[in-house]
Amino acid sequence: MNFPFYIAKRYLKSASKNNAINIINGIASLGIIVGSMALFVVLSVFSGLVNFSLSFSNDFDPDLKISSTLGKSFTVSPQQETAIRGIEGVSASSKIIEERVLFMFNGKEQVTYLKGVDSLYKQVNDIKKTIYQGQWFAPNTAQVVVGYGITQKLSLGLLDFNNPFEVFVPKSGKGTIDSPEQAFSKSELFPVGVYAISEELDSKYVFADLGLTQELLEFKPNQISGIELKLKPNADEGKITEQLQTIFNNKITIKNRAQLNDSLYKMLNTENIAVYLIFTLVIIIALFNLIGALIMMILDKKNNLKTLYNLGTEVKDLRKIFLFQGTLLSVLGGILGLILGIIVVLIQQQFKLVMITESLAYPVIFSFKNVFIVLATIVSLGFIASLIASSRVSKKLLE
Repeated sequence: MNFPFYIAKRYLKSASKNNAINIINGIASLGIIVGSMALFVVLSVFSGLVNFSLSFSNDFDPDLKISSTLGKSFTVSPQQETAIRGIEGVSASSKIIEERVLFMFNGKEQVTYLKGVDSLYKQVNDIKKTIYQGQWFAPNTAQVVVGYGITQKLSLGLLDFNNPFEVFVPKSGKGTIDSPEQAFSKSELFPVGVYAISEELDSKYVFADLGLTQELLEFKPNQISGIELKLKPNADEGKITEQLQTIFNNKITIKNRAQLNDSLYKMLNTENIAVYLIFTLVIIIALFNLIGALIMMILDKKNNLKTLYNLGTEVKDLRKIFLFQGTLLSVLGGILGLILGIIVVLIQQQFKLVMITESLAYPVIFSFKNVFIVLATIVSLGFIASLIASSRVSKKLLE
């Protein structure tokens, strides 16, 4: 193996007497370099876009969320709350209630989620940084924080005492309903803050005090629809999940952030694979130049190969010369392309040369995972291309 590798290195370093072959080799090398650089830059950009997209939902989604396996709500005892706080790796926990209800303001209406949260909610989710206008509501009051999309649809302003902001919640029970008053519980709310994150989330929630929400839904004081948890860095999620199931006797469903946004994660992963395959196809097309360059090199070195064959070198070893040469060219081209791609990504991270808007730079993320993916792709495809080209070395060619 050392002999073919040694010859391959000599062929790689030395220029051919035929200038056309040198040009073809240069084009093949340039194609590998540009292809690997482009693939790395695109993967880094997409990683940045994924992280940017998920950052919106991360402001609302906890690390873990507990919900009932049976029904919309469940009860939690003080002993269970204490047990949750005592789990190693749990930083904070907050009780919540979510229910779709009807909101009305000045003749306009919208059906969306009323989300009741306790005073610990701000420790689980950094909700304060999303406040666009006003402030977070005070505990044990009828104050609420409304999404920007809801305020736009209802033409709702803060602290408007002339026009009440009303919520209508269906009453539980059986029997004939003779009037709307019998069908719904009504309460007046006082918007004191507006949050803004994304178009979808801005139209989803109206945040209120947990006690007020329990009263509107006719829940018991210890009746809730979920518990949201914030975990400490490097916490063992699997172990924490097992302990939570033990506390609630396996009568709960526990989802992490990825599971809460299952459709979003699947869509982003699918797009990532599609982008990778498209640019891999571009690299495959570029590697046809490598196959052509190696075949031209074989024809150019035909007399040398005949000499080596007559001296006793086997055909398989002669094939290995060009297999190693093509693979080395792919590795060197891939590494050089990666270096250029890393430089481009780091420059964008540092200096923000490409902007989406005047205040938002195009997001890119440097990742060693992308470095490995690009290098593995280039080397494997280069090896296959070299194997195809080296197969042209045969006894018929040498005779």
